[in-house]
Amino acid sequence: MDEFMKAAIEEARKGQAEGGIPIGSVLVKDGKIIGRGHNRRVQDGDPIMHAEINCLHNAGRVGSYAGTVLYSTLMPCYLCAGAVVQFGIKKVVVGEGETFEGAEEFMRSHGVEVINLDLEECKEMMRSFMCENPELWAEDIGEL
Repeated sequence: MDEFMKAAIEEARKGQAEGGIPIGSVLVKDGKIIGRGHNRRVQDGDPIMHAEINCLHNAGRVGSYAGTVLYSTLMPCYLCAGAVVQFGIKKVVVGEGETFEGAEEFMRSHGVEVINLDLEECKEMMRSFMCENPELWAEDIGEL
């Protein structure tokens, strides 16, 4: 596993330790992390503060997103995939897309390269969370 996915997993674990949903993300440009974040919906009481949105927020204004790569521990949802498409991020690397299907086809249909690493560590982190917090997870994905 590369250093960038490890950093995204660290972010997910940080969010979980704060009582939030264990999803993490980092934004990489020119081989360096320029933004990192984790799902903060619970901590901030903010329904759109998903990991990828938090990561982009923390990166701040970066000008062009050409050449950036977004890493996420979980397949991005439509909200986050919309941000990827809107900002012209052309490559997304995900830890897994089994526990949540997300918007992979939406991103691909807009020219985004999606690489699913299918990591057991990411799947187990989400399975455990979903089992222990079914209502919170349903709220996060809009199914409550």
